[in-house]
Amino acid sequence: MKELALKYGCNPNQKPSRIFMNEGELPLEVINGRPGYINFLDALNSWQLVKELKAATGLASAASFKHVSPAGAAVGLPLGDTLKKIYFVDDIEEDLSPIACAYARARGADRMSSYGDFVALSDTCDAVTAKLIKREVSDGVIAPDYTDEAIEILKAKRKGTYNVIKIDPTYVPAPIEHKEVFGITFEQGRNEIRLDDPALFENIPTQNKQFTEEAKRDLIISLITLKYTQSNSVCYVKDGQAIGIGAGQQSRIHCTRLAGNKADIWWLRQHPKVMALPFVDGIRRADRDNTIDVYISEDHDDVLREGTWQLFFKDKPEVLTMEEKKAWIAQNTRVALGSDAFFPFGDNIERAHKSGVEYIAQAGGSVRDDHVIATCDKYGIAMAFTGIRLFHH
Repeated sequence: MKELALKYGCNPNQKPSRIFMNEGELPLEVINGRPGYINFLDALNSWQLVKELKAATGLASAASFKHVSPAGAAVGLPLGDTLKKIYFVDDIEEDLSPIACAYARARGADRMSSYGDFVALSDTCDAVTAKLIKREVSDGVIAPDYTDEAIEILKAKRKGTYNVIKIDPTYVPAPIEHKEVFGITFEQGRNEIRLDDPALFENIPTQNKQFTEEAKRDLIISLITLKYTQSNSVCYVKDGQAIGIGAGQQSRIHCTRLAGNKADIWWLRQHPKVMALPFVDGIRRADRDNTIDVYISEDHDDVLREGTWQLFFKDKPEVLTMEEKKAWIAQNTRVALGSDAFFPFGDNIERAHKSGVEYIAQAGGSVRDDHVIATCDKYGIAMAFTGIRLFHH
């Protein structure tokens, strides 16, 4: 198949629409559903991310994409009881396979942003992973293969319309890529930079020059995630998964704040008060996620006021106070942070430190590098200058 007609482009008025190959056949097969223009943009960008993560780490990898940027990305490390609970997979009786763990991490880290996502899996989608996907609000999934049982589970999702795409894992695109804007064709070499190169961590200008192997792994995950995130972008990673992604901001500090706030929310969801919230029976998953998000925020009264809390909780929860939140966030440590370009000022480091960042990888090359380095040294942060920019548009 050389081309596939689509219902419309980014918006319903943008017709005609299709994907096609100038040479050869499309390296994919639509097993179920009818993916749209944005679905394919998310699918193909997310597939590149998980394929590269798997190659760099040797671990099963997954991504959750929304509007051509990842909402989450992770490798398939085992889940402890706390993560199983906050990702709402603690009711699964089967053992979670590595690819299921990767998916649970990628989908669960930022559940608000992942609502209605497109999923990418580096490995064959098995039945337990399909069961996790089926119960989430999602547009589709792309993977190199599916077990027969997984296909049947996914075909039953969204009244049989769920988008299931199989991608040829051996497909390698041409080294030159093209993009058309306003009738003008842009051409560039594909970004084939290797982000698992040990040389990335050789230029360490900070006093602390110690990167643990886990920190290097997490920084690699961060950089690969950024490679497929709309710029400007920064990414916080801990224990093999992105916990905060700030995408598409014009200011670097706004990226750092946005991603840092997401990382804080991820950590606050593990607070004992949050994990013990007495939800009413049968609450919808989306309503529960929204309620947790508001409960953690400064607008907690919106779900705790009289006449409202009864809609969500069996008993009225206590407020999670600002003092409690600050004390809990202060316990987060060993967070890694990557940036798709240099940090222009030390304010980014100040913000990152508040969310437990101890390791940083960034391009370097700012006229204020000395201030950025000094701010890292103030907090004992180890920072590598990679010399690599990772803009993606």
